[in-house]
Amino acid sequence: MQLRRGSLLNNRYRIVSTLGQGGMGAIYGAIDENLGIKVAVKENLFTTKEYARQFKREALILANLRFPNLPRVSDHFVIDGQGQYLVMDFIEGEDLRERMDRLGVIPEEEVIAIGIAISDALAYMHSQVPPVYHRDIKPGNVRITPDGKIFLVDFGLAKVAQSKRETSTGARAMTPGYSPPEQYGGARTDQRSDVFSLGATLYAALTGFIPEDSLARTMEQSSLTPVRKRNPKVSRKLAGVIEKALNVKPENRYQSIEQFKNELSDLSGTIQKRKGFNRSEFSPYDSRIKDRKMGIKEMMGGEEIFINKKNSGGGSDKDQIKKRTSRKSGCIVVSSFILVLVILFAYLTIVQDSTLKRRIFPDFMFNYQENQQAEILGLTTIETTPEGYEDSTNEVTHTIISTNTSTPTIIPSQTPSFTPEPIIVIEPTRTRIPSPSPSPTITPMGGGVGQIAFASNRSGKPQIWLVNIDGTKKKQITDMQEGACQPDWSPDGERLVFISPCHSNQEIYRGAGLFIVDADGTDLIPIPGVGGGDYDPAWSPNGDYIVFTSLRNGDRPQLYLYDFKANEVTKLTNKEFIRDFQPCWSPDGKMIAFVSTRRGPYQIWIMDKNGSNQERFSISKDKKDAFPSWSPDGSILIFTQSLITSSIPELTGARVADNGIGEFPVYALSQVVPMRDADYSPDGFWIALEAWPRGDNHDIFIMTPNGAELTRITFDPAWDFDPAWRPSHP
Repeated sequence: MQLRRGSLLNNRYRIVSTLGQGGMGAIYGAIDENLGIKVAVKENLFTTKEYARQFKREALILANLRFPNLPRVSDHFVIDGQGQYLVMDFIEGEDLRERMDRLGVIPEEEVIAIGIAISDALAYMHSQVPPVYHRDIKPGNVRITPDGKIFLVDFGLAKVAQSKRETSTGARAMTPGYSPPEQYGGARTDQRSDVFSLGATLYAALTGFIPEDSLARTMEQSSLTPVRKRNPKVSRKLAGVIEKALNVKPENRYQSIEQFKNELSDLSGTIQKRKGFNRSEFSPYDSRIKDRKMGIKEMMGGEEIFINKKNSGGGSDKDQIKKRTSRKSGCIVVSSFILVLVILFAYLTIVQDSTLKRRIFPDFMFNYQENQQAEILGLTTIETTPEGYEDSTNEVTHTIISTNTSTPTIIPSQTPSFTPEPIIVIEPTRTRIPSPSPSPTITPMGGGVGQIAFASNRSGKPQIWLVNIDGTKKKQITDMQEGACQPDWSPDGERLVFISPCHSNQEIYRGAGLFIVDADGTDLIPIPGVGGGDYDPAWSPNGDYIVFTSLRNGDRPQLYLYDFKANEVTKLTNKEFIRDFQPCWSPDGKMIAFVSTRRGPYQIWIMDKNGSNQERFSISKDKKDAFPSWSPDGSILIFTQSLITSSIPELTGARVADNGIGEFPVYALSQVVPMRDADYSPDGFWIALEAWPRGDNHDIFIMTPNGAELTRITFDPAWDFDPAWRPSHP
C-alpha cells in the first residue's frame, strides 16, 4: 500500500512525496523529524524470505560504508504486515543516464573525472575486509549533484566476498551491455567485474551507445565496436583504456580498480586545458591528482577553492600586488587585514555570483533537469522534485538513490546462434479428464498481483503452473491428460483460459480446444468448439470476449471471437490463402493486434474488435514479427522479431501512432539474448518473457521495459514457456 503524503512512518519520517513507485515498492522523499533533515526512504513490499534477505543485505552493506562518494544509510526497519524500509541520504541532482539524455555524449574530461570518482568509491569498497563488490555499475547508478559531486548508488546486487569463495546473494540480475559475461552464469565475480561495468559506463558516456553485450562477444556472435568509431573525438589513449576494461576475459582486463583508476588519472591532465573546469568537484578525494595539478587549496566555510600557483584568476592579480606592496612596506598587520577582506569577498562572490558559478560549473550548476527518473528495486519510474523541498545549496546535500538503466539502447548487428533444447515428453503420473460443465460466465474486473502463469513440461507433458515473481511458490494448476499450455488471465485475475491438447511448444495446435479454470486449479470448464484446432486465446479487458486462432474452417488459421453473453463464435478474418494468428487485445478493448502473412513474412496487423479496419502495423521486410503484446497504456506494441533465415528471436517494440499504425524504426529490447512471447506487468514496470541466454534451457525471466535487469525466475531443466502476468487490482 502506497504511503500517503503527510503520513508519519515509524513515528519519525514524515512523507513529503512519492519520488517513484512500482510493483515491488517505492522511494519516498521524507523529513526526519528527529533531526530535521531531508532523507530518502526506500520501500520493499515483498517480504518473502529471499527478497527480505537481499533488502537487508543492502542495508547492512551501506550502513557499514563511510566514504564521500557513497550514500549513507541511517536507518533500517521492518513493519510487520507492511514492508521493509531503508532510510538513506537524499542526494540532489541527476544520474549519468539522465545527463546523457540531456547533453548527448559527455566530454572526455568529464568522463575521466567521473571514472576516477567512481574508482575511488570502488577502491574503498574493494579494500574492505571482506571486500564488497558492487556488480551493478551503470549510468543510472552514477549520481551527480548540482555542484558536480559524484556518488555511486544502489547496492541491491552487491556481494560481500568471503576468502576466495563467492557467497550466495540471491538472484543475479544482468543489465545487457554493462554486465560482464561471468555475471550471466555461475562463474565467480570479483573486482574485475566492477572494472568491466565501470568501463562500459564510461564507454556509453563517451559514445552515446551501450557496448555490445558481453555474452554475445564471449560466444563470438558480435564484437566490441571501438570507441573512436563511435566518437572520433575521443583520444586514442583513453579509448584504449576503456576497451581494455571491457575485455570479456577477466584476466585481460585491469586486475584491480586501482590499476584502472591510475590509467585514468594519467589522462586527467587534459581536464586542466578546459577553461573553467574544476576537476576537484568531480573527484575531490583523489589527493594524488589534486596535489599535482591544483596547487594550493583554501578551505573556507565548507567551500573548497583551488588557486593555481601561476595564475590564481578572479581577483588574484590584486592579491599579488597587495602582497608585494605589503612585503615592500612591511605593513604586515595592514596587509593581513586587507588579505582577509579580499578572501572574504572572493568567498561571497563564489556563493552569490551566478556568472562566476557558471564559469566554474558550466553544466552541473545550471540547466539540469528538474524532472528525473528513479527505479524502484529495479523498476523504471518517473521521479519529480519533492514538493516542499527548498533549492539545493552549496553544502553537501543528501541523496535519492536512483537505479535507472541507461539509454540509448543499441540494436546489435549480429545475433547469437543457438540450438533450441528438445522437449522431452513423458506420460504424467496423474490424469484428470474434464467433464461437461455449465457454459462459462462473464468475468468481472479486479484480481491478484505478483504472479505469473506459464506452461512447463517439468511434470511430463506441458501443464499450467503459477510462480511468484521472486521465483517462489511454484504451483501446478492443470493436470490434463494430453497436456496444457498458452494460459491467459481473465481481467479479474481469478481464472485462466488455456488450450489442450498441448504436447510441446508449437505455432499450430491441431485438434486443440479452449478451457477455463480457476486460479487454484478447480472448476474446469471447456469452451464449445467444433474440432480442427482452437488456440492462441486472449481474454478481452472487459471480460466479455475471448479472441482466438482456429483451424475450424480449413488448414489455414483465422481469427475468431467467442462472446460469453451470446455463447457464440464469430469469425473476424477471412483471407483466402492467408494465415492470421496470435491475437492480443489493446488495453481499452477497442482493437486487436495479430500476426498475418498477407503481405510477405509474418507481420503485425491491427484491426477493430469486430474485424473491421484491418491495417498493417509493422513493415519489417526480411524479418518475421510475432507474439505482439500491448503496453498497459496502449502506446507501445512489443513483439518478437527474427530473420527469415534464422530462428533466433529478439524482443523489439514500436510506438503506436494516433492512427494505430506503427511508428518505426523499431527499437531492440533484448540486445542479443534470445527472447520471445513477452507480457507486460499490470503496472507496466516489468515484462515477463521466455528466454534462453545460454542456449541450453528455456526459462521464464522478467526485465524492465527498456531491456535492463534481466532476471531469471524459473530454474528447472524442463522447458518453461508461455508466460502470462496476473492482472492487478484496479
